[in-house]
Amino acid sequence: MGEFWPVRDTLGFLRGSWRVARSVRDLASGDEGEFTGTTVFGPLEGGGLLHEESGRFLWRGVARPAERTLRFLPGSAPGTVDVRFADGRPFHDLDLSTGHHVTDHPCSADLYRGEFTVLDEDRWRTRWRVRGPAKDLVLATSYTREPVVSARP
Repeated sequence: MGEFWPVRDTLGFLRGSWRVARSVRDLASGDEGEFTGTTVFGPLEGGGLLHEESGRFLWRGVARPAERTLRFLPGSAPGTVDVRFADGRPFHDLDLSTGHHVTDHPCSADLYRGEFTVLDEDRWRTRWRVRGPAKDLVLATSYTREPVVSARP
């Protein structure tokens, strides 16, 4: 098996609950932080998935709750995704058909470059490199599928 695990249907692959571990490094200041929590990809009215992430973010010795919501909509090609912010603004495209995808998101004068890698059916990771006048960051996230708990009769 190669380094990447191809995914035919990105939305189908993502559906469910994932454990999340993210490291955040500010290359300008040297500060480091971490996020731990859960991301749930649940059904979105009208098609697609609602991405709801919640957990704890530790930054400069202070832990606080953190959350974000994104919309993962069917993309223009079969099996691809159009990722949007909660308010509907475009974020980035996502195509995991080869198990690996690189995408960009301009944010004011900063550029976010995202790299998505699927390791197997239950693990994937992202790495965002953010460069510009306002930010110089690396965000590395690993996702591990939560086991499905079946209800007992």
